[in-house]
Amino acid sequence: MAKLYTDTDKFESDGGPPIVEAFHSAVKDLVRRKLDESGVPWSEFVFGKEYELVTLEEVEKIEQAVLESGYRYQTSAVISYVERPDAYKPIAGAEATSGSFSFEDPEAVVGVADGSRQQRGQGDNVVEHRENVVGTARYYRSIDDVMAGLREGVPDGTVAIIDDSGGTLTAPIIERFAGIVCAGGTVRSHLGILSREYGIPCLMNSKISGITSGDTIEIGVSGAAKTTEAYQEGREMSVPVWKHER
Repeated sequence: MAKLYTDTDKFESDGGPPIVEAFHSAVKDLVRRKLDESGVPWSEFVFGKEYELVTLEEVEKIEQAVLESGYRYQTSAVISYVERPDAYKPIAGAEATSGSFSFEDPEAVVGVADGSRQQRGQGDNVVEHRENVVGTARYYRSIDDVMAGLREGVPDGTVAIIDDSGGTLTAPIIERFAGIVCAGGTVRSHLGILSREYGIPCLMNSKISGITSGDTIEIGVSGAAKTTEAYQEGREMSVPVWKHER
């Protein structure tokens, strides 16, 4: 049988859950069998014939076997669950993208009201700015939300609150945001890089509670940006997200 590059674990990882390892093994076995049957060198198989020899139907059959076992994928991007509810674990509030909906993270820091504002969460600051950003919270959680932003425009002063899929999903309108609060990722995620290049204040890995579309919020982007060392050491280095009284 052909030996694959992935047969050697150069990172010496401990592997994942049994069902995930079974999926990976099934894919490797499929590729190994197709390579043996092809009779061509590995380089030609990878760069010339892989789409002819390994079909989408065969990969989907492997995934279907995984789903039939009862396994469901985990995601923080609502669009994944909305498009394939049979393949993903349910997400609370997935059908709600506006109105009274809000992220309710149990790890959100909720403080005592201080004058006209109250802390309603925290996040990892991508870039340290001169001042905090105050704006209107608006959720962008689906393609429909983004399309509405393209058709109708993004209101001035919008602080977008988005899922972990934000960098790809909101790319067409990202430059119109006054600020971003993303529920997943790190400061080096795709969205973190995009926001930095566009000069848009952004918090990643945010944990918030009790913030709905239309609320006036303040993101503490005048605080220090989270460093690589902080991630490596597991050191908390978040900045606050406040909700202002109406």
